[in-house]
Amino acid sequence: MKKILPLFVFIDACGWEIVRNDPFLRLHAPTRKPLTSVFGYSSACIPSILSGAWPSLHRNWCYFVYDPVNSPFKFLRPLSWLPKAVTSRRIFRRWLSKLVKWKLDFKGYFDLYNIPFSYISLFDFTEKKSPLQPKGMNQGANIFDFLQEQGISYHVSQPAKTEQENLEDLLGDIKKQSIDFAFLYWPALDGLMHQVGNNSPQVPEKLRGYELWVDKLMKVAEENYDEVRLYVFSDHGMANCDKHLDLQAVINKLPVKMEQDYAVVYDSTMARFWFFNDQAKRFITNALLEVPQGRILANAELQELGTYFPDHQFGELIFLVEEGVLIVPSHMGERPIRAMHGYHPADKHSFASLFTNQDEIPEDITAIPHVYKLMERDALAAQAANSGRVVKVQPPVAVPATAAA
Repeated sequence: MKKILPLFVFIDACGWEIVRNDPFLRLHAPTRKPLTSVFGYSSACIPSILSGAWPSLHRNWCYFVYDPVNSPFKFLRPLSWLPKAVTSRRIFRRWLSKLVKWKLDFKGYFDLYNIPFSYISLFDFTEKKSPLQPKGMNQGANIFDFLQEQGISYHVSQPAKTEQENLEDLLGDIKKQSIDFAFLYWPALDGLMHQVGNNSPQVPEKLRGYELWVDKLMKVAEENYDEVRLYVFSDHGMANCDKHLDLQAVINKLPVKMEQDYAVVYDSTMARFWFFNDQAKRFITNALLEVPQGRILANAELQELGTYFPDHQFGELIFLVEEGVLIVPSHMGERPIRAMHGYHPADKHSFASLFTNQDEIPEDITAIPHVYKLMERDALAAQAANSGRVVKVQPPVAVPATAAA
């Protein structure tokens, strides 16, 4: 028997509003609290959890950025001649994304989404490496760099595998007692709620399934380790999309042209603009000020959220819609979906959640980047206990300060 196993189970989109009135994990992880999320999508939230830093420091925020010089997608521009009935089909985009990822040797998550092929060569993609691996951050280190440097044996999920396959792989490592730390990633709840919304009976049904898996996981872990420190957490919540905004129609009416005067990425809940002349900036800014479903975020607020980039890599102007509004059509999708995330972190359905079997959660664990402090602390404790050596466990690493914390 080994002494300690820290188990960190990441359930994508298992937000506080989804579980606050649900008996989810009352048996194995009765201590719970909401966590403030990071402004952005999973492309920002997951790296923030894994690094303990905010996007302005690790520079993993949104996927697509304006960078025609370094764009790897120039070979796709001829596809702009294909009819939209073909290029906007999700199955076409999905299979082409797999081919492009292989061709470009991207190691992280990749999807072409709905970026028009006529403009695809204007953009670069920011997650070329996998944040779930050592040296996977755009800037700085992550928990796997730390584990590797400390010589701590660990298990981490493989995104290419199914949730159940990753569970079985972890169970195998636990039975062999070959690890001192585990990071298990279950992403399917996020995809489910995008399609059915957060009020569907399929959501609690999925939660019950996760509970059965956690029960199995704890049973095997407790047979092989004296102490199992369980943490189940999410990156953000999910809000039903009851209102739709065709922001492209608003901007396309203006006397300025994409690529010539400006560039833009229309994400699902925000639009990010780069301007090439003062006229474009003035026309677009004034038009956005007249859109009641959202607002332009000031640089001071972006700094408070840990998402301000002085070089404007991710956009010179950020327009964010209100919770429950979906920008559609967008560069993320041609058709509406039932629910979305990526709203302001202060919005009701943005809050993430944290569950544990520990008696209490430290008071300074208030936002998702703070999960890193728990991972580092407990990994060191497990290494010390399991090696039988006297190892001085340092206090949790300080997370870079921001007003969002």
